[in-house]
Amino acid sequence: MASSTTASSQLALALGIPGLGGLLIPTDAATTTTTTAEGNDLHADASHPVLRLAGAVQHYEWGGHRGDSLVARLAGGDDGGEDDERPYAELWMGTHPAAPSSLAASGESLREWLGRRGPAALLGRDVAARWGGDLPFLFKVLSVARALSIQAHPDAALARALHALRPATYRDDNHKPEMAVAVTDFRALCGFVSVQELKDVLRTVPEVRELVGKEEAVKLMGAKEHDGGIGVRSYLQSAFTNLMTASKETVSEAVSKLKSRLNIESKVRTLTKKEQLVLSLEMQYPEDVGVLAAFFFNYVKLNPGEALYIGANEPHAYLSGECVECMATSDNVVRAGLTPKYRDVQTLCSMLTYKQDYPEILRGVPVQAYVTRYIPPSEEFEVDRCLLPSGESVTMSPVPGPSIFLVMTGEGKIEADSMLDEGKAKEGDVFFVPAHTEVRILASGPGSMQLYRAGVNSRFFS
Repeated sequence: MASSTTASSQLALALGIPGLGGLLIPTDAATTTTTTAEGNDLHADASHPVLRLAGAVQHYEWGGHRGDSLVARLAGGDDGGEDDERPYAELWMGTHPAAPSSLAASGESLREWLGRRGPAALLGRDVAARWGGDLPFLFKVLSVARALSIQAHPDAALARALHALRPATYRDDNHKPEMAVAVTDFRALCGFVSVQELKDVLRTVPEVRELVGKEEAVKLMGAKEHDGGIGVRSYLQSAFTNLMTASKETVSEAVSKLKSRLNIESKVRTLTKKEQLVLSLEMQYPEDVGVLAAFFFNYVKLNPGEALYIGANEPHAYLSGECVECMATSDNVVRAGLTPKYRDVQTLCSMLTYKQDYPEILRGVPVQAYVTRYIPPSEEFEVDRCLLPSGESVTMSPVPGPSIFLVMTGEGKIEADSMLDEGKAKEGDVFFVPAHTEVRILASGPGSMQLYRAGVNSRFFS
């Protein structure tokens, strides 16, 4: 045992990483260092380490509190103590500079470690050539206790323009397509409702019709469902912009009327699900224009294991539930309602596509026993969901790009070549897996092991 420890210590020193507790690396590999033309160190004869990571917790106001938040449970309560009353909203796993993950063993940020070691060997040559030294994806867990803002994410060109214009608000110049995979029942608003549903809103919700304006309401009421969409989109944009830019006093009065009317009508009829939703939103965000804007959007409910992809310039708002989320490495959000944060209403109203489609619900594709893959249109990311019964195992084949593994529930073991420690994996454990690394997962304990993997979209390599 002593000689093995010595060899492991030597290898850890060769890799340039202090401490051994967070590393899962071979104990018997010789290390040979070569240098690429770009100056990146490559360890030709040694497997690159699988690293234990610590994610970064974000305490946004809409998050769940300790006893009710999956994020808090996975993060171990973030060491806030029993009196910790902060909301636990998001757990970030990646290299975004706003909240990069750190190495569990040393505390060094994953971003800095990748930069110091040279990204080509760890991220894969193609990934490093395309995205440099950062992970191209940001992996998250969300615990949504109250509605997030009505928002959209800019495309690449708009992201660059916004970052150049207001870098304090739009902190990077990257686009942010994203995908949410429901862990619990999950509710969201996403995309604009159909022409027919919008006409029904204008007929039955006088408070919305008033703020939209008579002229725009008449145009929308006369629109055809199948006229190619160009005219309808123009009318919809004008109507939605009128609503979102109405004065605070006008909005407050309209929301008050809506609330009073629905409370009275609820005594003589059953309110629709959308009407029940807007009353719930009004309790969370009194006098907010987002309460009225909700009538414009599709109300989407996801069951566990179902996913929603949201492309650039599409309006959405997560309402409740818990999910894993993966996106391009960006934190650019344009907000316009249901939030105490900065609202950029004109930008949001001008950037939206105004497509009127119900979003596609993704259910994933089985790629092997116990593993389902969700593949979005964006090249930066994909997500695997692994539900492994106790006593079973699965081998995740090497891929040409990096991965981040998260143990959501259960316990077991992760093996990557020979291991420095026993590779124990339990709820909340996060691992960085370099490119070209095979990983074997074994479930143990009384229940199933639920594990998620975020990686570069496999289509990128084809």
